[in-house]
Amino acid sequence: MTVLSAGLLLFRPGAAGEVEVLLGHMGGPYWARKDDAAWSVPKGEHDPGEDAQAAAEREFTEELGSPPPPGPVLELGTVRQRTGKLITVFAREGDFDADHITPGVFELEWPPRSGTVREFPEIDRAAWFDTGTARRKLVTAQAEFVDRLLGALSRAPGTAPS
Repeated sequence: MTVLSAGLLLFRPGAAGEVEVLLGHMGGPYWARKDDAAWSVPKGEHDPGEDAQAAAEREFTEELGSPPPPGPVLELGTVRQRTGKLITVFAREGDFDADHITPGVFELEWPPRSGTVREFPEIDRAAWFDTGTARRKLVTAQAEFVDRLLGALSRAPGTAPS
């Protein structure tokens, strides 16, 4: 069965009219010393019958500890990660305090085969990035969402993406 995931990509105007996006650095021991290709759109899994946009809102809140700001959304579509997981992402303009998150946690046997189960944050930090930097920070398949966001904004009246 294909695993489904949904996320919400917040964006805001940045310096010199550039667009900035909010990303979360993936938590846990595997990602601890990685930076490039180790960030993600705040997202999480959902059931096949669940509304993807509702799941994206819920998962944003679970991963960052606060609900996203209200507002209309842009659907950015779906990509398939190397693992086979299908990720649907929505974008919303809004601000968010990336310095004060309260992430959800997951359990993992660590070190492997040790019998010790530890809790790790789903996202260990969040930050705003310009779109060029975001493409480098995101796991490979998710970088497509930055391009889709910029394309959608370039078609919207009164916007000037970079």
